[in-house]
Amino acid sequence: MSNSPDTPAALHRPALKPSNTLVPSSLDDPPALHLQVQRLRSPGATLVQGLDIALPAGTVHTLMGASGSGKSSLLAAVCGTLAPSMQFIGEVHVMGRRVDHLPTRARRIALLYQDDLLFAHMTVRENLLFAVAAGPHAAREAQVAQALEEVELAGFAHADPATLSGGQRARAALARALLSQPQALMLDEPFAKLDVALRQRMRALVGGAVARRGISALVVTHDPADILDAQRVTHLAAP
Repeated sequence: MSNSPDTPAALHRPALKPSNTLVPSSLDDPPALHLQVQRLRSPGATLVQGLDIALPAGTVHTLMGASGSGKSSLLAAVCGTLAPSMQFIGEVHVMGRRVDHLPTRARRIALLYQDDLLFAHMTVRENLLFAVAAGPHAAREAQVAQALEEVELAGFAHADPATLSGGQRARAALARALLSQPQALMLDEPFAKLDVALRQRMRALVGGAVARRGISALVVTHDPADILDAQRVTHLAAP
């Protein structure tokens, strides 16, 4: 396939027959997340072109494709962390609000990576408090305790992250991301370093958290087992 600017180097095609542009649950409500990509380019190629994903609240959409197909770059474009060498032409709307022109912190989008990125010099509790908005001490502590309970880490508040298993660290990172009160959640290969049983549990935790909060999520993965909704999948072709 040509990599010239006039020929898209990535094709957007749904995994199943339903249209890839998804209809919100109510015609009166905007999608919780609406990503419209006219073009996403690296310095040498068009990676994604003509992509339109609209997600109702409480749903998870999966992005799949070979390395270099633009999956992680799409998440970066949504979050506002795209490298300066990349070009994004399109729009990102979260809860009916256009955010692609806003700085990263103002978008209210959380990003969870394959690596947990917990602060080594902080306890689990301190890591989570880092994400909680300023306010009364008791209220902030209560939010942390509730988040730990939600990800099945009650009793680990004062643990050193270095003493946690890979699955526990992943759950702590998820709790921290959710404590930032995001309106959308991006996950970039978040389960890749976990064994099969832990991956299944993390998928369930993510799906449950998204549904309870009424937000939406985009998950980047190479593993078909990570698909939470078989009708919400986009395959990106390699450039």
